[in-house]
Amino acid sequence: MGTIDNLPPLREVIGTHGLSAKKSLGQNFLLDLNLTAKIARQAGDLSECDVLEIGPGPGGLTRGLLAEGARRVLAIEKDQRCLPALAEISGAYPERLEVINGDALAIDPLTHLTPPIRVAANLPYNVGTELLVRWLTPKDWPPFWQSLTLMFQKEVAERIVAKPGSKAYGRLAILAQWRSEAKIALHLPPGAFTPPPKVSSAVVHLTALEAPKFEADAGVLSHVVAAAFNQRRKMLRAALKGVKPDIEDRLVSAGIKPTERAENLSLEEFCALAREVAKS
Repeated sequence: MGTIDNLPPLREVIGTHGLSAKKSLGQNFLLDLNLTAKIARQAGDLSECDVLEIGPGPGGLTRGLLAEGARRVLAIEKDQRCLPALAEISGAYPERLEVINGDALAIDPLTHLTPPIRVAANLPYNVGTELLVRWLTPKDWPPFWQSLTLMFQKEVAERIVAKPGSKAYGRLAILAQWRSEAKIALHLPPGAFTPPPKVSSAVVHLTALEAPKFEADAGVLSHVVAAAFNQRRKMLRAALKGVKPDIEDRLVSAGIKPTERAENLSLEEFCALAREVAKS
């Protein structure tokens, strides 16, 4: 398993603190510290950044981030059982790790962070997509984060980077690729985790853009995309009829065939349609 600091191996930490992974919390622990350090490196140079980590568990990725030179890490952990293990890491890296016990969906981390900020996390499976959508759809842009380096189930990762015409292409791809550059940085087999999940995983790296790739109102674009993919097998003129009464005319004005289906539209075309829909 290797080591990257003077703390005990993670398997020993888990045994000492009785940290069996809880399915109800979407937990799967990474025990290979060389691997967690490799994931941390995908986030880039962290020496001048605060890093937000969600669901650190026993602290494998936390240790990787700190060992790779993160200026400071804020870790939000819902499971109280993990707090003693995280406290040991905090002691080994004085003033560089702050741990908050709570639900990441209910906590505003920005009062605890100093820009520039990056997010790096082996996200709990049960909240991962919801957190990503929140980070991609803030009221103001650019967002609080420079980049997101996130572990997902492979299927979710593929949806984030999917291209038009593929089965994985949908709302998540549009939201991710409209205002960020997204790529899959690493693939991980089930055996890398304890307990091994039933599916493979992947690390996705998203870099925030200063401005969207194409002009569109965020709310209108989100509404149009959700409606289009909610009935993805239907032609757009049918799938979007609830968006505007004259949706067929607006599709034509945007240069889109009303008989086209959502999965074949490019990001640029969706933005053009959102601009047409936004017109009074």
